[in-house]
Formats: sequence, C-alpha cells, structure tokens
Amino acid sequence: MKMSGVPVPQIPFSPKHYYCQRAVTKPHLDGRLDKPFWANVPWTEEFVDIEGDLKPLPTKQTRVKMQWDDEYMYFGAELVEDEIWATLTERDSVIFYDNDFEIFIDPDGDSHQYYEFEMNALNTVWDLMLVKPYRDGGPPVNSWDIQGLQTAVHIDGELNNPSANNRKWTLEVAMPWKTLKECAADGRAPLTGEYWRVNFSRVQWTVDVVDGAYVKRKDTETGRPLPEDNWVWSPMGIVNMHYPELWGYVVFVDKANSHKEFVPHPDERLKWQLRQVYYRQRNYYEEHGKYCPDLQLLVSDDPWNEDIQLETTSVGFHAQVLSSDRDSHIHIREDGLTWKD
Repeated sequence: MKMSGVPVPQIPFSPKHYYCQRAVTKPHLDGRLDKPFWANVPWTEEFVDIEGDLKPLPTKQTRVKMQWDDEYMYFGAELVEDEIWATLTERDSVIFYDNDFEIFIDPDGDSHQYYEFEMNALNTVWDLMLVKPYRDGGPPVNSWDIQGLQTAVHIDGELNNPSANNRKWTLEVAMPWKTLKECAADGRAPLTGEYWRVNFSRVQWTVDVVDGAYVKRKDTETGRPLPEDNWVWSPMGIVNMHYPELWGYVVFVDKANSHKEFVPHPDERLKWQLRQVYYRQRNYYEEHGKYCPDLQLLVSDDPWNEDIQLETTSVGFHAQVLSSDRDSHIHIREDGLTWKD
C-alpha cells in the first residue's frame, strides 16, 4: 500500500492520567451516577477542545469516572447539556452524526488493534475495532461487538424537547474483560499497577429550534451542517482521535490513595521520539516518493537521541532506539506499529 503524508499533532507530549480504582460492589446500571457505586470515585479533569490550548475551552462541562473489577471495566460520564437530543436508534449507526460520547481503548499501547465505542442519549451504541489507524490504512471492523456489553442512560430533563428544563445526561458503560483482552498484551486483563491507553471524546453539534424540534444549524453557503465541536479528556493537538499515541494513561489500582504517584515508563518518551521519525518519514515519502535514508537530514537541527538507528527500503522504513534499561530496543515502522524486543 502506498503511504500518504500524515498531519503532525501540534502539542507537546503530555498525556493525562487517571487512577482507576477497584470497585467494591457490583453496580445496577441505570445511567445515574448519584449512587453509592460512584460516590467515592474521583472525576477526570473536565474535557477540553481536541486541539488543546489552540482552541477555547468547551462551553459545556464533560467529565468521567472509572472503576474495574475481575469481570468489567466501568465508565460513568456526565455531559452538562441544555439541548438533549438524539435520532439514531440502530446499533452500529454512525453515532457521531448525533451528539455523542465516545471511548477509545488501546490495551497494549502499540497504536494498532484498538477499540472505539460511541453512544448517544437514546442509548444507541456503535462498537468497532480498528486493525490500524485510518492514517495507516485501517480498516475498521464494524462487525466486531463487545460481547456482554452493558450500557444505560439517564436524562436530567427531557429528550428531544427544547421547551423542557434540560440540565444534563449521564451514562454508564460496563465492558467485560473477556472481550477487551482480545487486543491486550498476553491476551489478558490488566494487573494492578499496569496501565492502558484510553481517551474520551464528546461530539457536539450546533442546533437551532425549528417548529419545536432541534435541527442542526447549516452553513448558509454550502447548505451543510456547521462543523461539530470535539471535546476530549486528553488533548490531541489535531482534529483526529485516531492518534492512539496521544491518548491518556488509565492506571489500574486497588483503591484510592493506595498507589505511588504515576510516572510514565521512560520508554514512553522514547516511543514518542520514534513517533517523530514516523511523522517525518511519512511526510517525506509524500513529497519525494521514497523514505529518507539519512536521519540527520530528516530531523534537521532538532535535538535528537543519538541512539536512534534508521534503515530504509523501497517500500518501508524501520527505526529503533535502545530502551531505557539499555538491554533491548524499541521499534517503529512505516505503518506506525511500535514494539519492543
């Protein structure tokens, strides 16, 4: 497959992190978060624009809670909203055509074989697995389902009624490890102290009220709906959620305050340096029709890790760097896959 160029995220490498504590009870999922199951669970930071500081803060608050046990990973989200609407009722519809809430999970952090989940205020879901990000050729596997998935929505107001006193909608999601472990390292659920790469997105459309119903506001010149807002937990620096290398770290812990302060493994910074080679190689190929064989030419005058080694062929490239413990290597190739030997 001929590779195209890739946009480079305009953001420093600083993914957010969250301590996902072990649940002590089983929840009854009804979409409400004002119950004992969630009472002592901290919120994430409030969502920001997908581009981070390049854009203003969202106009409506979004935040998430998480827990886990031996069977499930649990998510609870609160979306403050005075315009609560949804139209899609068929599973695996393109849910972001409505306002929605989205979960992205890359269990082993290699940027391939990851999950996407979307739901609207009607509790309609779209779950799929990505073999690779779209920039690397995908494809999405829409037939993939989260077997044993449980979801619920609570409306604080009234759905599809602009005259109602609408305040927010909240949701709960329970995803079983028996499905999530399919793409995880060693094919298993996480252990205490380990982390998975996770992010969340809220898609928000601008609407008007026409004849008592919500209608997407349209561009007067094109007749198409105005672009949606994309609000996220850990900013991406680009209007594209499919850059798993920028998702946050969800650290699985036994209980609150039972853990050390989280510091990403030093290899994460080395993987980010290799990712810069990947971005530049893909864009060099787009311009020159081949990969650059000279690392110094590729990185110009930027400070660089002298341990990085680069090999190119007519159809690909391979870069590697010594791991932080100096006894193995971290690798990346032209389709963005990273691994450690």
